[in-house]
Amino acid sequence: MTDNETGRADHAPASTPTPAPAPVGDRNIHNINARTLRTLAHPLRIRLLNALREFGPATASGLGERLGESSGATSYHLRQLAESGLVEDAPDLGKGRERWWRAVHEGTMFEIADFRKHADPEVRGAIDFVMHEVATTHAQEMSTWLGTMDEWPQEWQQSWDISDFKIRLTPELAQELSGKLHAVVESYRDRVPEGTEGSAVVRTHLHAFPRPSE
Repeated sequence: MTDNETGRADHAPASTPTPAPAPVGDRNIHNINARTLRTLAHPLRIRLLNALREFGPATASGLGERLGESSGATSYHLRQLAESGLVEDAPDLGKGRERWWRAVHEGTMFEIADFRKHADPEVRGAIDFVMHEVATTHAQEMSTWLGTMDEWPQEWQQSWDISDFKIRLTPELAQELSGKLHAVVESYRDRVPEGTEGSAVVRTHLHAFPRPSE
């Protein structure tokens, strides 16, 4: 996912991996390896990385306040993420002994199938954990929207969507469909400048998976 999620989707992340992801152009997207995946397989580390990608650089204490965690816990897990190259110091932002952190990449991408077939059971367990965390995050984000949409302007209350579709496809067509949908989403990126009046960050979830007909 890309953006503020872990995986190929964005949350970000984050966003489901697909065998035929849309091009990411010049965006700074990280291809995760087995070592990085093992580091990421922790709920607080995923939340920390998502927060840094979505809201920008922060201190361990600031992240602790945002996520409801102690600064000791956030500091420890930030260091673990730094060892895997997912976050880094932002010394230009710190004052005195204050230590700021920032995300190294805009998002991450990987092939789920590669890790599910990995020889190391720890890696197979890590990918299962990460993807379940992503699914949980998607559900939480939708629940938060449903519970707070009355606080948004009427224009936004009329501009959201929750839909599902059932169509019969082959694996090849399912791959093609996912790739085209990714491309559509990417075509809207950077069309609205930061700070544009009335704009907001829109989280777009794409779930595409088969299920038995009977």
